[in-house]
Amino acid sequence: MKSGFISIIGRPNVGKSTLLNAILGEKIAITTDKPQTTRNTIRGIYTREEAEGEEGLQMVFIDTPGIHKPRNKLGNFMTESAIGTFKEVDVILFITDDKLSAGPGDQYILDLLKDIPTPKILVLNKIDKTGPEDFRQAYEEYEKTGIFSEIIGTSATEGKNVDTVLAAAESFLEEGPMYFPADMVTDHPERFIVSEII
Repeated sequence: MKSGFISIIGRPNVGKSTLLNAILGEKIAITTDKPQTTRNTIRGIYTREEAEGEEGLQMVFIDTPGIHKPRNKLGNFMTESAIGTFKEVDVILFITDDKLSAGPGDQYILDLLKDIPTPKILVLNKIDKTGPEDFRQAYEEYEKTGIFSEIIGTSATEGKNVDTVLAAAESFLEEGPMYFPADMVTDHPERFIVSEII
């Protein structure tokens, strides 16, 4: 069986929690249009049991609070919490929904990432709302940075290319233990999930 830990990072409101929910097929992470909704680090567990011709797999996804230049103590704590996962995981999924040239937010994250040796996959989310020319420009801008092993366009709300993201992340994982029971989708208690959604 392959197993490992994957961090989901990005600016606030780019679809990190929506992607996690799409991967798991369940709503365990809160999703709203309001930035900074995810204030806790949420772990989502994706397990594919061993079947004929298919290896078993367990991915533990860490959905982090949106990364931004902190303006106060809470913002600083949330950003440090997200950054703290970079070296502890096997793969980093960096999610964005815009061109690199659109603003300083993604550049700030790239500067944090560039010296981290962990494999990094860029997920260009919300392709259902992006024209082909804008997507091409965004793809090329990020490709030029030389930071990412792969760049994948997705629509987390529509479930487009979510399987491609999973396959890309799996390619960096090695043989390992099953960390959680196969039927577990999060290590947080039910009360926490309910409080997140409320």
